[in-house]
Amino acid sequence: MASIREVAKLAGVSPSTVSRVINGTANVDADKKERVLKAIDESGFTPNEVARSLFKKSSKTIGVIIPSITNPFFTEMSSAVEHTADRYGYRMTLCNTDGSLEKEKNAIAMLTAMNVDGIIITTSNHELKKVLEHCETPIVTIDRAIARNNAGGYIHCDNFEGGRLAAEHLSDCGCRSIVCVRGIQQISSARERFEGYLEVCRERKLQEQSVECDYEFHQGPQMVEELLQKYPDVDGIIACNDMVAISIYKMLSRRGIRVPEDIQLIGYDNIFLSGLMTPEFTTIEQPIEKMGVRAVEMLIRREADKGYQEYIFSPKLIVRDTTIKKKGDDQK
Repeated sequence: MASIREVAKLAGVSPSTVSRVINGTANVDADKKERVLKAIDESGFTPNEVARSLFKKSSKTIGVIIPSITNPFFTEMSSAVEHTADRYGYRMTLCNTDGSLEKEKNAIAMLTAMNVDGIIITTSNHELKKVLEHCETPIVTIDRAIARNNAGGYIHCDNFEGGRLAAEHLSDCGCRSIVCVRGIQQISSARERFEGYLEVCRERKLQEQSVECDYEFHQGPQMVEELLQKYPDVDGIIACNDMVAISIYKMLSRRGIRVPEDIQLIGYDNIFLSGLMTPEFTTIEQPIEKMGVRAVEMLIRREADKGYQEYIFSPKLIVRDTTIKKKGDDQK
């Protein structure tokens, strides 16, 4: 492979002139520039991307750190990030941590060493707060509030309103014994959704009923057993996300419990699977793609903005087959 010195010799210019042409750091005489580009083409010279990124303090890369690659919410978000980054001429490096604090720390260290232009992260580990706050690389957190990075921001949906929408819909459908399958309460999004549910219970004089569950599909079976034993009269269930809603539906069906005739069910996120299932799942939509797009744009355009930014999207109720307005029930 040709070196920068060989390109310079072939073009009849200095190595520094070749460097200026490659990096666009200064104006170069049109004739010299043409000779350099011709020499690059003839020699097959490829700039060293690592050296180039160190020189320009930009690798044209955005790092993404997610807790679970098996959760469609994060895969759909990552896909939106990749497409948006590509549109702006950037690449994406994806790190899956399985929620491990050590893996998250290692991922941040690796991405920082790669000189990435920014990091998009979703984490529930509050121990990571100091690392994020003092990281010199701009960081945008999505869905879960952990820390403020002065050069980054926070993107999330109005989870409190999402919890309200879910509880109100089941109440409007005639449910009187609504169980909230809440996410782990150390996660800000799960906590806020549960608070929205609690407010509806207070307003409509409904008994607060809840069980706690992680956001993963495999958590469903054991949790459903606990739920039915604890609340045998349940007629409506709010799942912490769509994957758990699918797991709940599977377990109810095995017991011969009909959805929505016996128990109505609503999920959260509106992942693509929720509309592909039979029955199609009623859910609270988070604009996953828009959140990913906004995160990339927040990082790329940070020079035009000042300091920390926060952007809140509004959730939307998507009514499908797992809830039904019962005859004789009036809108509340």
